[in-house]
Amino acid sequence: MSNQAPNQARVIPLRPPAARPGTALPHSRLRSSGGTPTVSERPVSARPATTPPHPLPPAPASKEPLWRDLVGDVLRRERLAQERTLKDVADAARISMPYLSEVERGRKEASSEVLAAAAQALGLGLGDLLSLAHGELDRQRHTGRRASNTPYNGLCLAA
Repeated sequence: MSNQAPNQARVIPLRPPAARPGTALPHSRLRSSGGTPTVSERPVSARPATTPPHPLPPAPASKEPLWRDLVGDVLRRERLAQERTLKDVADAARISMPYLSEVERGRKEASSEVLAAAAQALGLGLGDLLSLAHGELDRQRHTGRRASNTPYNGLCLAA
């Protein structure tokens, strides 16, 4: 007599496969006679049709600008005010020209070292760059509020 176990394994899925409402999922069950698994089908309970889908959170009235956009705008404005090329500033900062371009466009989140190098290449300190970006943030927030709260009366003054 030998006590060898059969080389049959029962597989239990960790996550049941997704099914559409009204379809059935395979489900294994052991036969009482031989112990070999067979596949039988069991109906899947469908989600009630009256359940609404998960609501999306409401969109904010005014979207906050991203910090990388603000810093990029300040870098580009300062570079253009000094009438310098992207290549000139990138070489002076010892960063690649395509990367500096992406930072200026707000496509890349630059490290503090890169921002400090770019600011120094423009004759600014890191604190100056961040202060200018903060001023830009305040300006955007105040113009957004003023535009929504104050009606336009058609009067325009020029200095």
